Amino acid sequence: MKYGLNLRPSGALDFVSLGALVHRLDPGLVPFRKATQCQIHVSGGEFNVAANLADCFRRPTGIVSAMVNYPIGELIAERVRAMGVKPFYRRFEHDGVTGPNMATVFSDQGKGVRAPVVFYNRCNEAAAQLKPGDFNWNEIFAGGVRWFHSGGIFAALSPTTPELIIEGMQAAHAAGAVTSFDLNFRAKLWKVFGGGDRAVATLRRIMEHVDVIIGNEEDLQKGLGIAGPEVAAASKLDTDTFFDMIGRVVKQHPHVKAVATTLREVHTTNRHSWSAVAWINGQNYVAPTCELDVLDRVGGGDGFAAGFIHGLLAGESEEMAVRLGWAHGALLTTFPGDTTMATEEEVRAFAKGGSARIQR
Repeated sequence: MKYGLNLRPSGALDFVSLGALVHRLDPGLVPFRKATQCQIHVSGGEFNVAANLADCFRRPTGIVSAMVNYPIGELIAERVRAMGVKPFYRRFEHDGVTGPNMATVFSDQGKGVRAPVVFYNRCNEAAAQLKPGDFNWNEIFAGGVRWFHSGGIFAALSPTTPELIIEGMQAAHAAGAVTSFDLNFRAKLWKVFGGGDRAVATLRRIMEHVDVIIGNEEDLQKGLGIAGPEVAAASKLDTDTFFDMIGRVVKQHPHVKAVATTLREVHTTNRHSWSAVAWINGQNYVAPTCELDVLDRVGGGDGFAAGFIHGLLAGESEEMAVRLGWAHGALLTTFPGDTTMATEEEVRAFAKGGSARIQR
C-alpha cells in the first residue's frame, strides 16, 4: 500500500467530488459598490478539484451535485461539460421567482494594499437541500472509482449535507476508493449555519471516514478544534507550526494517512510567498518557496489539491506529489477564474525548477 493508501490500480473514474456548484461574479479590479459589469466564473471548492484533474491532468473525473433547471443552471452545466467532468445531478425545478437557486459568490480581485472582498448569496440554494438517499452510489461507483472527495464548504450548508458526505464516503470505502476532505473552513458560512461548535462537531464526525485531509493551520484549529501553538509563528511559511499540529490531528484521527496544505505569506494582494507541506504516512515533505505575482488568488488551494492528488494517483514519489500540487496551485493564481488553464507539461516544468522564460 503505497503512501499507506490502498489505491485501486484503475477504475472507470479516477476521481469523484461531492459538493455544491456555484457561479462567481467577478467585477475585476473594481469593487462591487462601483461595478458596472462582471465576469462569470463557474466554481465550487469540491468541483474545482475535479475540473483541474480533468482539464490539466487528463484524468476521468465526476461531480455529484445539485442542478436547477433554469438558465443559470444551464450556464453552469455547460462549463462542467467544457472542463471534461462527468455530472451526476439531482435535478430541481426553478419556480421562476424564488428558486431553488444555484448559489452566487461575489468576489472582486482587490489590488495591492486593497484586499479582495468575498460575500455570498446562498438563499434557497439547491445544494443545501441534498440529503442521504438522493444519489445511487452503486451506479456512480459502477466500473470503479479510485478517489472520492468532498469538503467543508458543502458540509456547512445545511443539516443534511454532512450526512450525505458521510453516506458517500461509506459507499466510496465499500467500493474500494480512497477518501479525501478539504476542510476549507469559511467563518462566514459556519456563522450563519450553526457556528463554531457545530463546525467542530460536524467535521469531526466526517473525519471518521477520511483517509487524506487537506487543510491549513486555521482549518485544523477552527474546523477540528485542534489546539494550536500558544505563540503564533513569525512567518506563515514556518513549517514547524504545521507539523506540530499534525501529531495532534493524527492522535485524534489515527486512521488518517496524509495531511497536506499550502503555505502562503501575503505581502500585498498581488504579491505572495508560496509553499506547501504534507505529512504522508509518518513522513514530512516540504515544497520550495517561490514568489507569486498573483492575478486571481481564488482557487489556488484547489489547484494544490488537484496536483497533489494527481501525483498520488500517478504513483509519483511523495516529494513529487507535493511539488506537483505546489506548482499547479502557483500557476493557477496566474489565470483568471477559479479553475485551471495550465497544462501538465507546464506544471511538471515548474515543479522541477522551471522558470518564466519564454517558451519558443
